[in-house]
Amino acid sequence: MSKSERRHKVSRRTFLRATGAAGLVASGGIAASNVYSPAIAGPAPKIRLAWTEVAACHSPLGFGLAKGIYAKHNIDVELFYQGASGQTLIQALATGKADAGAGLIGDWLKPLEQGFDVKLFVGSHGGCQRLLASQASGIKDVAGLKGKTIASYDVVSPPKVAFQVTLAKAGIDPETDVTWKVVPFDLVGEAVNRGEADVAAHLDPWAYSIEKKFNFVKIADTQTGVYQGHTCCVLGANGPFLNANKDALRRLAEANIEVHEYTANHPDEVAAWYLETLKPAGLTLAELTEILGTLVYHDHPIGQPLVDQIRVTAEDLKLVKVLDSSTDPKAFAERVTVNLLG
Repeated sequence: MSKSERRHKVSRRTFLRATGAAGLVASGGIAASNVYSPAIAGPAPKIRLAWTEVAACHSPLGFGLAKGIYAKHNIDVELFYQGASGQTLIQALATGKADAGAGLIGDWLKPLEQGFDVKLFVGSHGGCQRLLASQASGIKDVAGLKGKTIASYDVVSPPKVAFQVTLAKAGIDPETDVTWKVVPFDLVGEAVNRGEADVAAHLDPWAYSIEKKFNFVKIADTQTGVYQGHTCCVLGANGPFLNANKDALRRLAEANIEVHEYTANHPDEVAAWYLETLKPAGLTLAELTEILGTLVYHDHPIGQPLVDQIRVTAEDLKLVKVLDSSTDPKAFAERVTVNLLG
């Protein structure tokens, strides 16, 4: 990373910390859309929340800070840029650089199975990954993927893992019936467009961008099909921080639900903030509004519904051999979640 890039990231983080306080005034007109009542008493506890600032699905977190939604729930949130992968999220929490973080379920569960001291406590939304075929491939549906080559950006990328489940449930062996090709993150779409692979497995907003740029065919996503009604991203908290700050994290969960419900109703407003503040390359306001408008913001389980969703995901990850065959999905889900409503 160049010095100018580092300065740019610092300036954005400084902006986000500053606008958290200023946005409190602006939040007066926001009506809470969740059923939980924030407990406002005493000084606001500080929570360092890890996020991926360039990811479309994380933009509501930054918007919520700027809009004063966290402050409204009497918590002092500071956003920590943890990098663009699940591994860096885990590192941020493990090294104490963040107290809680937002991440894909597929990134959370293997470290948690191995004993990572984090508890998951609320879901954010569903659907931010796409499986896209080139026109030249002739692929029209999941059945047509057999024998094809799928490009993604890591040997264990979340889109790869997610769509391995899609393949397995369609009767296609995700290890032997398709070929997985690892290419650089920014070149997933280019590799498919050049004919080096038939299909791209990627995250939004990049998946959306390459779908539009190359006129790809969407074969599957993490909103429909086997992922209908599933939560995609979940908040987790460090064990020691959780033990000392359960009420603060309960309020963070309430604020998280409120900010995603607000985004569901005002994707254009969040998109405008996203574009102005984070300047995602190559995307217009209309495109960002469309991306944010298509995510499933009403799927944010907490308590027993979250346990149920983690159990289902654990079953899926066992199916594609990400989790150990000996793992009991129900017991595992109960162990790695915490019910902040209890």
